[in-house]
Amino acid sequence: MANPAAGDAVAQNAAEGARLAAEVARQAAQAAQAYADAAAQSYADIAGSAAHALSGGAIDPFVFRLAIFVLAVFVGYYVVWSVTPALHTPLMSVTNAISSVIVVGALLAVGVDTVAEGTEWARGFGFVGLVLAAVNIFGGFLVTSRMLAMYSKKK
Repeated sequence: MANPAAGDAVAQNAAEGARLAAEVARQAAQAAQAYADAAAQSYADIAGSAAHALSGGAIDPFVFRLAIFVLAVFVGYYVVWSVTPALHTPLMSVTNAISSVIVVGALLAVGVDTVAEGTEWARGFGFVGLVLAAVNIFGGFLVTSRMLAMYSKKK
């Protein structure tokens, strides 16, 4: 027969090991959060701040970011409309892949803790981004299947 005292000691050792593992996991999560917070400052923020500093405060960072957005809209418009029909299906595949990354970011924004102040806006914009990206993904798959159906043999 097994010794009951030895079984209790094994259980206590296992419980202590689990506590230590949980503490290590908590510390790793805190370190990951610290790294994520440090990396949260985007390139547009850095570029906007640099333009603001280099111009002696004449260029507002918001205006700089808005100009980048407007230029991206024009470039995107001309790139998409100059694509030949033969390249439309691969372009839709890439667009779907980009939208799936947007879905991940939107899910992160929707899942923001409600404890912090001002997270209602993040959750709202995250939800809107999630809905629009989902529509884009499913619409892309629909258009891609219709494009591929055009190239199949008629029955």
